[in-house]
This record gives sequence, C-alpha cells and structure tokens, in this order.
Amino acid sequence: MTPKDKLLFTPGPLTTSETVKQAMLHDYGSRDFTFINAVKEIRSKLLGFAGVRKEEGYDTVIMQGSGTFGVEAVMQTAIPKNGHLLIIINGAYGERIAKMVSILNIENSSLVYAEDEFPKLEEIENTLKINTAITHVAVVHCETTSGIFNPIFEIGQLVKAHNKIYIVDAMSSFGAVPVNVKDCGIDYLVSSSNKCIEGVPGFSFAIVNTQHLNTCKGNSRSLSLDLFEQWKGLETNGQFRFTPPVHSLMAFYKAMQELEEEGSVEGRSLRYQSNFKLLMDGMVQMGFKPYLAKEKQGYIINTFYSPTHSHYHFETFYQKLNERGYVIYPGKLTKADCFRIGNIGRIYAEDIEGLLQAIEAVKNEMGF
Repeated sequence: MTPKDKLLFTPGPLTTSETVKQAMLHDYGSRDFTFINAVKEIRSKLLGFAGVRKEEGYDTVIMQGSGTFGVEAVMQTAIPKNGHLLIIINGAYGERIAKMVSILNIENSSLVYAEDEFPKLEEIENTLKINTAITHVAVVHCETTSGIFNPIFEIGQLVKAHNKIYIVDAMSSFGAVPVNVKDCGIDYLVSSSNKCIEGVPGFSFAIVNTQHLNTCKGNSRSLSLDLFEQWKGLETNGQFRFTPPVHSLMAFYKAMQELEEEGSVEGRSLRYQSNFKLLMDGMVQMGFKPYLAKEKQGYIINTFYSPTHSHYHFETFYQKLNERGYVIYPGKLTKADCFRIGNIGRIYAEDIEGLLQAIEAVKNEMGF
C-alpha cells in the first residue's frame, strides 16, 4: 500500500490528483506522435484559459524549467538591448524581476510599494508620462509574498494608453483567477505547470502577443532561454529545441482536462474562493491575525502574523503540522514576522477542516 502524501498548503508545488500522478507512469519519446499532439493541445487550451485565440494574434510558448526560467526568458527576449523596463514592485517576486533584469544589463526603473499596498495608478501614469525612455512595464499579478492581487487590468489600460509592452507574472493566479489577456492589454503573461492548473513542476509557459514576439529575433542574451527561437521551433515541427520535460507535460495535459471538468477557470476559482473563506474564518476564530486588509486579500494564499507568545516558534509549529500530514509555508515579508497558508491545489473543504483541527491541536500542545 502506498503511503498517503502530505497535503501541501503552499503556493506551489501543490497537492495533485492521483490521475495526474498516474499520467507520469508512461514513457514517451520527444518525437512520439502522442506527445507532440498533447503539446499542441496544451498550447491551444492555454490560450482558451487566457480568453484568446491564435487567430487573434496570440500563442503559447512552453519553456523548460521553473516559472522563474519563464519570466527570465520573456525579459531577455522581449526587451531589446536599448529597451527600458519599468517594474511595479510590492513584494519579493517583483524584487526578483528587478534583480534578474539588472544581471541581464537591461535598463530598468522601479516603483516600489509596501507589501500590503496596491500600486498607485496615478504614480504609474505620471512615470509613463515623464520617463519617455520606458518601453516595457512588468508587474506580478498575485504577489505571493503577501497574497495581494494587483490591479492588472487598470495597470494594463495605462500601459496601452502610452503604447508600452506589458508583461505580467501570473505565476500563482493563472488558471484560477479569470483573466482576459486581450482585455487587459497583456503582451506577455507568464505562469508555470505546478500552480493553479495543478500539474507538477518541470516547465513554464508564456501567452504571447505574436505580433510583438515576431519583432524579437536576435534580442535574446541566452541560447536556451530564447523565447523567440523556442516559439519558432514549436511552430515549425511541434518539437522542443532541447530535451522536453515529457512526463511533466503529460501530467499537465491530464491536469488541464481535470480543470475543464471542474468548470474551467471559473469553476476552479469558486473552489479556491470557498477554500479561502473556510480557512480564513477558522484561523481568525482561533485568534490568528491576517496580514492583509480584507479588500486587498486575494484567494490564492493567506498570510498571517506570527503569534507573539513566547511559546510560539515557527519551526516547531511547522514541524508538528508536518508530522500530522500538513505542509504550510514560512513568511517572505521584509517588515513583518508572518507565515503563509495556500488554498490551492487538489484541496477541498474536508482538507481545510483537517488542517484547522491540526492547527488547533498544535496550538494547544505548544501552549500559545
């Protein structure tokens, strides 16, 4: 008998279904017809989840590696050597983009906000008016440092009004937060296999404006992370330039079918919102304080202040929950001592209730 997996209340990798796991039990060659056809369908279905079609000038480019690989592939391909990126930052993943493009020697500037604040639209608009050197704008949709949902539609309207290229890191939101890429004015949306679509780690993907990507030949500072050449390879023969993560892709193919069976993005959104409410209500009832104000809190991940009681130690708290089969996440905030609990993955109401019971038991055991 296979031991039961621990439940992952994290922003990814996530708890996956048994059927998604089973999809990895078969071997396929990278040129196998079944595999190539699956990749073709994955690319097409992802466009549908983004509310667009290939005929409208959009396409999907799959990139080996984690979500960060995908973000870097977009940055160093979409932004030319004389480009200038404005980064809107209110958390660690926005800061990561800033570090990434600095290493790539891409000219950049930032608007930095507190981790519990929305970006200021007026300030973004004024910056775009004043700094005419800016060619591209990047923002994280769900900044999992705190769980805040940034206003990507409103930012997109400003970006398009100033004729800039718009890049959105939708790593932790895509597949569970309805987004229409065209309506938001997004030129590059990046996510990965092990987030809300509930696949396993192994690749990232970008939903791209093909009219712009067609102008990016020769921009790449990297051989393997050249998004333009990756796209051309997939378009020419449906194959990857380098060894693809075959098993991860086949698991993702199955996960996409299960997303559709649940009611697509809208259906998954409802389950995750229900998970969020059940978890938040239970944690508040036990005396835990949410980090974000209610109007700023997304439903992907919750951040809670750490108890100030002398008997509370996160490592002990974490370990005792882990021993009971529940995995939570440490905090990533710079100015507050917090921990995080995700609501996403193959998690249902009974799992949330089980976690809450485990937290109450550990709380009583530790005496805080």
